[in-house]
Amino acid sequence: MLRYHQWEDAVKFWNSKKEEDRERVGTSSRQKQKFMHTARSKSFACVAEAEELSSGQKVGCLQLFDITHRKKDGSPMTSEAGKIMEKLKDKKEKYEAIASSDSSVNLEDIDNRIITEVLGLERYDRV
Repeated sequence: MLRYHQWEDAVKFWNSKKEEDRERVGTSSRQKQKFMHTARSKSFACVAEAEELSSGQKVGCLQLFDITHRKKDGSPMTSEAGKIMEKLKDKKEKYEAIASSDSSVNLEDIDNRIITEVLGLERYDRV
């Protein structure tokens, strides 16, 4: 049960300079984002597991990116996400063409390599 003094402390914090600064940083960070995902508070691992259970097939990181960056109607969340999806698709086609003629190419690594090439290492570390 929430005590009255806890409520007072919460209201004081919300009105404090520290909270204003925190809110300003959060707003600034959100504005810098190029695209958003649709996983909400669900982890990407949970999203992948749910998709695997419903489809019966393993979900790769490219497919997971596609699932988590589309609206309910199937369109990309933003135009930036749409451009990235196109780049991912083009690279996947190129790597698959190479893999079909070169047996030394490891198909398991292709998705990770493509994500890293398109999004960059520092972005991929956060995905």
